[in-house]
Amino acid sequence: MVDIQSIKRFLEERERELLSPFATLSTKTRGRGKEEKECELRTCFQRDRDRILHSKSFRRLKHKSQVFLSPEGDHYRTRLTHTLEVSQIARTIARALRLNEDLVEAISLGHDLGHTPFGHAGEEALNEVHPGGFKHNEQSLRVVDCLERDGEGLNLTWEVRDGIVKHSKTHLACLTASPEDLPATLEGQVVRWADVIAYVNHDIDDALRARVIRFEELPKKAIAVLGETHRERINTMVRDIVVESFDRPEIRMSERVQEATETLRNFLFERVYFGPEQWQEREKAKRLVKHLYEFFAEYPEVLEAEYTFARKRQEDLGTVICDFISGMTDRYALYIYRKYFIPSSWPQEGWRIR
Repeated sequence: MVDIQSIKRFLEERERELLSPFATLSTKTRGRGKEEKECELRTCFQRDRDRILHSKSFRRLKHKSQVFLSPEGDHYRTRLTHTLEVSQIARTIARALRLNEDLVEAISLGHDLGHTPFGHAGEEALNEVHPGGFKHNEQSLRVVDCLERDGEGLNLTWEVRDGIVKHSKTHLACLTASPEDLPATLEGQVVRWADVIAYVNHDIDDALRARVIRFEELPKKAIAVLGETHRERINTMVRDIVVESFDRPEIRMSERVQEATETLRNFLFERVYFGPEQWQEREKAKRLVKHLYEFFAEYPEVLEAEYTFARKRQEDLGTVICDFISGMTDRYALYIYRKYFIPSSWPQEGWRIR
């Protein structure tokens, strides 16, 4: 009979033998917030990946917008397909650099769990209306720490949690960051770059499909460096990171490829994310999210009726409202908005404002 624990020992020994000196070994984890019995078969990072994959928050990503709000076409990216593309790119880089692929995958799958409905428009709305501000990366950490499993959280390892909360980048011209803003592990840094590679390329693809932009409008110098096709651009970026980062204690791009990547990213912000075609829909989405926040703040009893989990939370009302709204899918947010803001035929069942 096979000794199950011997399989795990083999996996851990293989990490020690095959991975780079700069990789994060599962046996060297800083551990979990709450002690628990280890899995007999899986490493700690494999276990984290599986917990995220089976979470409710992960499943809801399939109905959250990436760029185009509530897209009708079958081929536009959603927050879930974005997450899967980040995971694929990150694992490819990690494997080539001999880093811990399980850790990279866990961070990738969990990095956007706290994202709002309607993409960054929803995030901006909550950040503007909530006194404490709102950032989706911090909410992602809150999801895995406090909200999943009816308030128990997923009890993930320190390395996965660090990679999740530090994956995000502000809208700056330069993609590099100060050491204190970077994930502590190279695996977390890989995910940070893979996130950029994924959204820069698939958002261009979706914008071309939606005819928001034309290929001829893409910055020619950047295209000359990175490639004319979706595949070529991803390949150029990934290869460049591998070459520049191999056997080094940092993850980086060459100056030439990073400059071209930043040029495309800035083009997307100007023409797609904040472009005239998207502006009106973004403003509608922001108003919707703000109205919901203000409504629940005024009528907390409605919040409790709709979000039974709210009764178990001890935080301030605004934080609970952010938890509820950021957990909504696009279609659920629209449903709740219609329910409380759009008149319907009489008689109507359910709660009413008196």
